[in-house]
Amino acid sequence: MSKWNVGLAVVLGLPLLVGLGCNNSSIGGEGLDDAGVGEDFSSAPPSIPGCTGACVVKTDCPSSMGPTTLTGTVTIPSGLLPLYNAKVYIPSGTSLPPPPVSGATCDRCDAASSEIASTTTDINGNFVLTNVPSGENIPLIIKVGKWRKVVTIPAITDCTTTKLAAADTRLPRNQNEGNIPRIALSVGSADAMECILRNKKLGLDDSEFTTEKGNGRVNLYAGANGVNKFAANLNGGAAFTSIATAPAKNWWDDMANWTKYDIVMLSCEGNELMAYKSAQALQNLESYLNMGGRVFASHFHYGWIKNADATKQQIQKVVTAWNPTAGPDPVTDTVDTTTAKGAALADWLMLPSVAGSTTRGRLQVGGARYSVASIDPKLTQRWVYYTPNTGNPIPQYFSFNAPVGAQASAQCGQMVFTDLHISGGGTAPYDSSPNGGTFPTSCSSTTMSPQEKALIFMLFDLTNCLTPIVG
Repeated sequence: MSKWNVGLAVVLGLPLLVGLGCNNSSIGGEGLDDAGVGEDFSSAPPSIPGCTGACVVKTDCPSSMGPTTLTGTVTIPSGLLPLYNAKVYIPSGTSLPPPPVSGATCDRCDAASSEIASTTTDINGNFVLTNVPSGENIPLIIKVGKWRKVVTIPAITDCTTTKLAAADTRLPRNQNEGNIPRIALSVGSADAMECILRNKKLGLDDSEFTTEKGNGRVNLYAGANGVNKFAANLNGGAAFTSIATAPAKNWWDDMANWTKYDIVMLSCEGNELMAYKSAQALQNLESYLNMGGRVFASHFHYGWIKNADATKQQIQKVVTAWNPTAGPDPVTDTVDTTTAKGAALADWLMLPSVAGSTTRGRLQVGGARYSVASIDPKLTQRWVYYTPNTGNPIPQYFSFNAPVGAQASAQCGQMVFTDLHISGGGTAPYDSSPNGGTFPTSCSSTTMSPQEKALIFMLFDLTNCLTPIVG
């Protein structure tokens, strides 16, 4: 019998559920990041942080039984949709990796890491993790970028398959269940990104939505069309604008505001409103991306790209032509399946558990806009587009890595632009950013439209570690 005898390792500071069988587990509340330095296991077996007892990896299981295996299905926090390309692993070392620091950091998928067993989920959210250690209190980590859940498995037996419960493999709804990226969200009156993050959709508890002075991981700010239109509690410790006129310095002008967040989400404001977005603000967005920040921008926030200073900034190069015409609404769009991720999105939308499309590669969209005529394929990834009767396809959903134009190995950040309004799809009642109302009562819809499902897929891709765009 061939085993790695590990011995007693550091005990996790996580609660164990008394009396549970091997197919149950406990959940740790601290979210961590797995970036680290690879270890040399040639002369000594890896230790397992948190494992107690004679924890081992058995490598000679009988063929009739198969290797010691863990299986499960990773879902978004609400549990309503499977999660593609989530990393599932058992770390090595004598302690868990340290918690992530909130703010713009370079999180790349090719960063060195140290683990005993590792895999990623398929489009169904399923994972099969083989050659895992047996023993007691085995830690399992599920992560998508800075989303992270730590699960402690009370016991694993050699040469068996242990299926984890669905509640254990769902991403955290609140900070007690795990780590959630810190998000700055600008409400905009013409779209309602804040609503898609809530419990009946992506799945975050309302307790995670606070001002920046609160403890929630989603901090709401008023957009640039006037704070008087929004409930006072949306403005946090710093408003984007004053009630009547643009202030001398708004939130976007201060780089320190950007860098403390992992993600900045910009809901459509009903117009470009560039009077509220100074040259410094435009530069700050690009600098934030270059540092590893992630930006998700809706419709009229194309202004950040269109109005960038071409003598100082690279971001304006991602769009090669702007589109001055309108198009149909609603519309049936095409999912670009020429890339691996685009093909995964098309297949994911077809899953019975997603029910986002009835024809592979087609997406029904309401609230569609047509801001961009063409994008640079070497700098961007096109996800969704509309093909008019005459003329070239119009991209309505694309992403790009930053620094723009840098070698793939030097890129850290990412921006997603969508011309698909979140609140325009599906059936009434529609979600709306507060305009005379308050959050969260303005989030009135309880089901997800096809385009909202596609946007959630993209949000988690944006959140995940960075992979290069191959032009």
